[in-house]
Amino acid sequence: MDVAELLAELIRHPTHNPGGDEPAICRTLERALRDRGADEVLVAHVPREEPSAQAGAYVLARWGEPRTVINAHIDTVPANSGWTVDPWAGIVTSDRVIGLGAADTKGAIAATLAALESVKPHNVGVLFSGDEERTGTCIKHFLASDWARVIERAIVCEPTGRTVGVKHRGCNAFVAEVEGRGGHSSGADHMHRPIVTMGKLAVLLDELATRWLDRGPEDMKGLCLNVASIEGGVAFNVVPNQASLTFSIRPPPGFDLQAFEAEVMDHARRAHDHVRMRSVLSMVPFATRDAAPFRKLLGGLTGPEATLPFWTEAAAFSQAGIDAVVIGPGDIVQAHAPDEFVTKSDLAWAVDVFKHVLESHAAPG
Repeated sequence: MDVAELLAELIRHPTHNPGGDEPAICRTLERALRDRGADEVLVAHVPREEPSAQAGAYVLARWGEPRTVINAHIDTVPANSGWTVDPWAGIVTSDRVIGLGAADTKGAIAATLAALESVKPHNVGVLFSGDEERTGTCIKHFLASDWARVIERAIVCEPTGRTVGVKHRGCNAFVAEVEGRGGHSSGADHMHRPIVTMGKLAVLLDELATRWLDRGPEDMKGLCLNVASIEGGVAFNVVPNQASLTFSIRPPPGFDLQAFEAEVMDHARRAHDHVRMRSVLSMVPFATRDAAPFRKLLGGLTGPEATLPFWTEAAAFSQAGIDAVVIGPGDIVQAHAPDEFVTKSDLAWAVDVFKHVLESHAAPG
């Protein structure tokens, strides 16, 4: 089966997150990896952080004692509106494969499997992990396992347009909350109005974002500060007794998050003395420590080193002491979009890249 048809088969496994079946595709991948001569293959089922959600899963294969691991994620986002074809049909045309996850990142999985058909690697691992699109439970589980202890470097697959991702922003989300006594709206002129407080805080945060536009590294200026929602209230004639505001930032590597949180709290107190703030998401920024070993592994097949505009699980590897780069077939503009696709030429390129990685770890003899 060629790489395009292999990808189409993977797309036909619905792995949208939430709601998809990660264990089922892992069983399929387990068989494929055993057929390609892995010394050991493991499928792990990992409970999600949401108690009602179906378990996540990952499949890991090794040839020898893995020093390098190729990682791609098996889950996808739910199908966006606007698709003109069945997102799970896996449609192969003359120049592309169309389907949910084609670029993000089942194309990389198919290319890795295709590369393994002609190369017997040595001291390398392959990790196809779930729950990347939400809470990252699977990569956390893997990095806490004994399998991760011998790994020195990771090639994390995302659609990078043939460039090599060596750094990207993190992502932090916060909820600010304030309470009042609430009551009949006829008394609104003389009451604390929590939603108004959150509105003031939103304006102050927007002003803070503007001041940050010229701050930071040259290729990552600003914070991408986003006021995402203000919530509270039950009816037009009721003064709410509470309100909340959710916002996020995407900080560059080296960002002083503690100092930023203190700065935000100063602004919050300007809106109201009793505003509370809590962190609800923390995904660290990423920067490759030493790209030279990866350049040798990838050969002359890739484009330039790049700063990526999106978060990846390379940050989780890096935080665990495993250096990483990000590379894979497709372009991020196709990811999460209707009629997602990857070109056949990109798939062929990715097969060559992963062959080069595997041949660099080829079994002796």
